[in-house]
Amino acid sequence: MNSIRLPRPISSLSITRLLKTHTQIQPNTATTSLSIAICDSLRAASNWETLSAKFSSIHLTDSLINTILLQLKEPTDAKRALGFFHWSAKTKNHPHGIRSYCIAIHILVRARLLIDARALLESLLKNTVIVHGSREKFSVVDSLLDTYQVTNSIPLVLDLLVQGYAKLRMIEIGFDVCRRLDEHGFTLSVISFNSLLHVVQKSDRNDLVWRIYEHIIERRIYPNEITIRIMVSALCKEGKLKIFIDMSDRIHGKRCAPPVIVNTSLIFTAIEEGRIEEAMVLTKRLLQKNMILDTIGFSLFVYAKTKLGDSESAWQVFEEMLKRGFNPNSFLHTSFIGAYCREGKIEEANRLLEEMEIMGLKPYAETFNHLIHGCARAGRVEESLNLCEKMVKQGTLPSCSAFNEMLEKVNAIEDLKRANGLLTILLEKGFIPDEITYSHLIIGHVKGGEVEEAFKLYYEMEYRALGIPLQVFESLIGGLCRCGKPEEGERYLRIMKDRFMVPSVDVYHALVGSYCRKGDKKKAVGVYREMMSEGLNPSGLYDLEDSETVNMKALSAQKKIEYRI
Repeated sequence: MNSIRLPRPISSLSITRLLKTHTQIQPNTATTSLSIAICDSLRAASNWETLSAKFSSIHLTDSLINTILLQLKEPTDAKRALGFFHWSAKTKNHPHGIRSYCIAIHILVRARLLIDARALLESLLKNTVIVHGSREKFSVVDSLLDTYQVTNSIPLVLDLLVQGYAKLRMIEIGFDVCRRLDEHGFTLSVISFNSLLHVVQKSDRNDLVWRIYEHIIERRIYPNEITIRIMVSALCKEGKLKIFIDMSDRIHGKRCAPPVIVNTSLIFTAIEEGRIEEAMVLTKRLLQKNMILDTIGFSLFVYAKTKLGDSESAWQVFEEMLKRGFNPNSFLHTSFIGAYCREGKIEEANRLLEEMEIMGLKPYAETFNHLIHGCARAGRVEESLNLCEKMVKQGTLPSCSAFNEMLEKVNAIEDLKRANGLLTILLEKGFIPDEITYSHLIIGHVKGGEVEEAFKLYYEMEYRALGIPLQVFESLIGGLCRCGKPEEGERYLRIMKDRFMVPSVDVYHALVGSYCRKGDKKKAVGVYREMMSEGLNPSGLYDLEDSETVNMKALSAQKKIEYRI
């Protein structure tokens, strides 16, 4: 019977011979034999000096390194794998590729050598950015996924990856990687998302904060106390915390917990951005997970439908809520009032306002703003003014846009004076007008023959350092010309030009006509020639080349454009 011969340990001399002849041997066989020899030496507790002396003639390749690392993938060999990884880089001067890094990281994480794993991850992420920039932002995560099965890895490695991006403040890539992992069926822990959220919130990227938080909800991951604390800080930084506290109070009737306030903000913002369908999906998901109160969830659902312009469907949901025992609230009534005002159904909107007051529901600023906008669009200016005055009595102020829309529709000088007096009261209470507010008032006063009052408002604009629009200057010049003060009008023409504004042909027509009425033909011709030098076409109203024909034609032109500016 033949005896079985066991293989002898490979000596350094044998390894040298093997290296010299490895081209004549199958590559896999040579690589396997070398890797076994190195692993045996590592398991024999060889130090770096011994390892370097024993394998001094070895030429390391990525393939050989990866083979050795995979043979040391079990947790019991993890420290040996790490030692070999460092030895091959420092002693053999071999720059490791992304795949080698990823195999080593998998091994360390599986062995719970997390400090070493994090160090390798951070080094890999920094080097990848230096070498590739953002061109290959998925190179690391794709390599980790590619080596995941062969190393028998665990999901923790992917959490550490995202946390590494957060630590290095590579937040955009970090979030993109999160979504990449979702595509491959991996769900990260809330801790990893919190690490991203924390860094993003500190970097003033509130838009990204909410995108990440929305992603968390979409992936059915439960936010924890730390998540909510970060999101509350984001609301504070945006100056919106009080807005959403008040909103949840109006819906629920009493103060809500921070998670409810945060989720209310998430849904409402999505609706306001026009992402109605996404908002409704989010609402359903939050309701299923009891992450928002039923009253608030259903109220926002109704609000979303009103924003879609589907008042009928929204009303059906509202009636279903009432059947289930939900009580009406100010937010819901305001939503319907806004919808009716947008549709021009002012009577229905007024009826709902009366219902609110009968039920003891307090209208708030947005309620009145909807009605002011709606009445103004419908030409019901007096009702708009009444609503503004009612707001002041209740201690609230109209929005600047609502007040401006009302002013735009004012025609009667009596209403304009009333609006001007109301503005004085609003200013005392903290109302902040803009240039549009003053423009409507100034142009209205000029048209009503109240030029002196118009100039008071102009000086007020200057005092408030508001930009004076072109239309305001042209209106004031037209008013001065009608009052027989073309010299003053020409002075404001110079101010316009100093501010790099281009006057219209109507301004020159007004000045020419006003000078003609005063009998100052020389000035009229001077302004006319200035108009022509500016390349403005007199539109066939007159063609003045000598002072003899100025008077009749310019006066005729003045009548045609007198009320145009």
